[in-house]
Amino acid sequence: MAGIYELRRYGKAALLVTAAAMVALFLYISNGLVHDLSMQERDRMEIWADATKQIINIGSADEPSAVDLDFLLGIIERNTTIPVLLTDDEGNILQYRNLDLPDKSGDGEFGELSDANLQFLNNKLSELSSTPNVIHIVIAPQTMQHLYYEDSTLLKRLSYYPYVQLLVMLAFIAVVYFAVLSTKKAEQNKVWVGLSKETAHQLGTPISSLMAWMELLPDMGVDSDTVAEMNKDVNRLSMIASRFSKIGSRPKMEMCDLNAVAGNAASYMSSRISPRISLDVSLCDGVLEVSACAPLFEWVMENLIKNAVDAIGQSGRIGVTTFSENGMAVVEVTDSGKGIARKNFKTVFNPGYTTKSRGWGLGLTLAKRIVEQYHGGEIFVKDSTVGAGTTFRIELPIVSAL
Repeated sequence: MAGIYELRRYGKAALLVTAAAMVALFLYISNGLVHDLSMQERDRMEIWADATKQIINIGSADEPSAVDLDFLLGIIERNTTIPVLLTDDEGNILQYRNLDLPDKSGDGEFGELSDANLQFLNNKLSELSSTPNVIHIVIAPQTMQHLYYEDSTLLKRLSYYPYVQLLVMLAFIAVVYFAVLSTKKAEQNKVWVGLSKETAHQLGTPISSLMAWMELLPDMGVDSDTVAEMNKDVNRLSMIASRFSKIGSRPKMEMCDLNAVAGNAASYMSSRISPRISLDVSLCDGVLEVSACAPLFEWVMENLIKNAVDAIGQSGRIGVTTFSENGMAVVEVTDSGKGIARKNFKTVFNPGYTTKSRGWGLGLTLAKRIVEQYHGGEIFVKDSTVGAGTTFRIELPIVSAL
């Protein structure tokens, strides 16, 4: 089952790479279009500058041509989209066009501009002087004028459009992704709930039969100590069936001491694991009062301890430790087993993930559901080294700190 998650990981990586390549291609094409439009606007400004030069030359001629003058003025007038400023060598503004002046009271003639409009034009000139959008017009060997222009509104919009479209695309993908993820989780929840309740139902009949046989064993001469131990296991089976039946419904939460719950689970497991595996329990002083469903939380502890036993194999050590930290009650289960690769720290909680030849890989999935959805806590792999061991950590809010 671990191979499935490896394939999913590589599939996600391939999807991200493909998406990044498509976005890069999209931005490249869009930026190319913006660049082409920018070059077209510069060509228009070159023509505008040339028309300005010709008008000046016509004005200095002895017999100016009315036809040529009208044609050149038409070129000037047809620029209704590109903001321009024309200055002399000393930086004096000679002409402006297509600029949205802040003071609308003037008649548009430069000589009658208000102080606010003059300040605006000077600020605009200072801003455009730091850009490459300037064309130098040689009027005479010792005389030059300078045409500064700003990108048109259309060009500005087109330059922003690819990024706006990219954000919309990412937002759409995110909405679809989370919608699909929510649907998938809802379907998984239905499967786990159905599986759990069916398991509880199937266990009910043989457990009831075993309970009846347990009452007959003393009359059949079976040793009372043996009957007592067997009765413990039958009761444990009954509790397990009850736990499965609670999956899918909100369990009853009660105030309890996390020390006692963790200690009970460890005590039960200590007599049911190999004597070559030591189970060390270190409970903190005082009471760790939490709101919990004790039977379900004991189930979580048993799953962690059983997983530790499987990871250790023949011999080793398991440690169960409780303490408080930052208003949280903490339980840590440490083993000296084979460890978990860092890339699988989150994957181990996925349904179906298992490195064992048997089992469905649901233990840690259900443990995560119980801790996080029912108890409002958190369970995660705190630390693990391949070949050295693993530490699982559970955090629950302390009631007195709420």
